Amino acid sequence: MDMQSESSPAGEAAAQLVLEFALDPEAAQRLSRHGAIASARAGRTKSSAEELIWLDTADGALATEGLALESNRRGLRRLLRAMPAPGASWCPGQPPEELEAPSEEAATLVPIAAFSGRRSLIALGEVEAELLTGKLRAVAAEMPVARLTLRGTTAAVLARAAALADLHPLPPIASLAEEGRALARGESPRPRRRGPPVLAGAATVEEALLAALGHLLEVMLGHAPGCRLGAGPEGVHQTRVALRRLRSVLKSFGAAAACPEVKEFDQGLRALATALGPARDWDVFLAGTGATAAEAIGDDRRLLALLKAGETRRQEAYVALRRMLDGPVFPRLVLAGLGLMLLRPWRAGPPEQSALLDQPLTEFAGVLLDKRWHRLRKRGEDIAEHGAEALHEVRLDAKRLRYAAELFAPLWPGKPARRFLRRLAALQEELGLANDVSVARGLVGSLGPGVPAWAVGAVEGFAAARTGRARRHALEAWDELLGADPFWR
Repeated sequence: MDMQSESSPAGEAAAQLVLEFALDPEAAQRLSRHGAIASARAGRTKSSAEELIWLDTADGALATEGLALESNRRGLRRLLRAMPAPGASWCPGQPPEELEAPSEEAATLVPIAAFSGRRSLIALGEVEAELLTGKLRAVAAEMPVARLTLRGTTAAVLARAAALADLHPLPPIASLAEEGRALARGESPRPRRRGPPVLAGAATVEEALLAALGHLLEVMLGHAPGCRLGAGPEGVHQTRVALRRLRSVLKSFGAAAACPEVKEFDQGLRALATALGPARDWDVFLAGTGATAAEAIGDDRRLLALLKAGETRRQEAYVALRRMLDGPVFPRLVLAGLGLMLLRPWRAGPPEQSALLDQPLTEFAGVLLDKRWHRLRKRGEDIAEHGAEALHEVRLDAKRLRYAAELFAPLWPGKPARRFLRRLAALQEELGLANDVSVARGLVGSLGPGVPAWAVGAVEGFAAARTGRARRHALEAWDELLGADPFWR
């Protein structure tokens, strides 16, 4: 489906769509009995055995190009794009693209991984559901997998997926071919998208908005499985960064994308941010101020009691976050984001909004960056006299400008953009350290009367010492930033 075509929202809803979802194998066993399936079933389910084999050269030449050669049980082969092409627009849940038939040289390739299981077809009125269940196999490993593909009109597919939210259907973070390759190599699947979106190929405001939404939804999906105890702090950190970038995109394009659906999606993102916040705050505190205090003071039982209480809070925060991610809320949030991309509800707005959506991206970006740069400079006037609360406001404005500058910098490639972003990042880093100290004070203060007062005071003292150092560095970074020319002018 061409997400950048000129058409009405009603036309988008009626367009044909194919979306692929990953299911937990246990959830897949309950699919046929689910109310959203049983009540809409039209006719008998058609089921057949399925065998797939993925082939490559011994040195993985196809995988390096993001490709996979797939052979089915009848020996028919097809060449797939297992990883999105660099710079191409991307919609999470989009099945692998089938490319031109492979040449005769494909016969020299060797098996890398295989799938064996069953393929079931279920007619559901406007939607056809295809369920693939079985096992991925490599030479020394295997794993159960389940994939659900829905075909039908865009509106009907999204509605059917939402009705199955309690089964937790999510766009897969990798194609089956890529998961098979990773299983064979004993590694994690390669991420389809990472970091901030690159909008250099977008000509209009709407093209950029669609590209950013697809990219950041994919990044968030890729990091969300790592938000669990024992996996380290990176999953929570990167999921939170992707979510903040996503919310920043919605605000940056707010005038062009104004509609109730965008507002509702942002509210869902804010709820997820609220769940991510405590887990990240305790990660930062325990690895930062808490660890520094423990190293300086030593094995004082009062401080150890504080850190133990903090670790308990961190674990509780992770459990609460995982409960949200493993429930129906997260799939519905992702589907709401896909709905924005596929249905483009903002096109139902007034003519001036459509004109803004069709505006050249560089014009739109330059005006936005000017506004945020002016606001940051105004907020930072007399910054040396700012208290903690005022510095916090400067940090927030610096973060808003940084996300927008990262988003649009590829439109003005070169040293000025890199210099400006480097100096802006340094300012945000130092202001962030000062804010982490403020957060640390709030965290230890929230531990309650069971934690020795001496330990609370000791940690707050260490925090205060770090505040002064971070403040001095932030003032230096501010002066450096003011010396950088805005790259978009």
